[in-house]
Amino acid sequence: MKFPDVILQTAAKILVFIIMIYSIYILFAGHNNPGGGFIGGLITASAIMLLYLAFDVETVGEIIPLDFKIIGAVGVMLALLTGFGAVLFGVPFLTQVYQYVNLPLLGKTGLGTAFVFDLGVYLAVVGTTVTIIRSISEDL
Repeated sequence: MKFPDVILQTAAKILVFIIMIYSIYILFAGHNNPGGGFIGGLITASAIMLLYLAFDVETVGEIIPLDFKIIGAVGVMLALLTGFGAVLFGVPFLTQVYQYVNLPLLGKTGLGTAFVFDLGVYLAVVGTTVTIIRSISEDL
């Protein structure tokens, strides 16, 4: 039986929010600055692990009702499909396409396939890391 640690749980609620915002920033800044899907995914996984430390597995399962194995598999497939999408257009595997588009409310915005690849890596890292750490903790 796990006894509630009010200080840890309160701090975790605040810190997880801050960590997740930073993780999303790192994900979006990745193809222009240091960062990207891998580091962003590790930061997100650390936030989820903080929740597991502060609360029990059932509570975190209610907060985040996701199967992280599926999240990891979706991330790998997204990254692979990004690479094969380039091959369908007759260019080498993982060739990036970058184009400026006029979006409503945002105006002229640059969109590229590198972000879709980074998103796939992000999901793969989050799913794999959380699954590995959970399976290790279940053995203890």
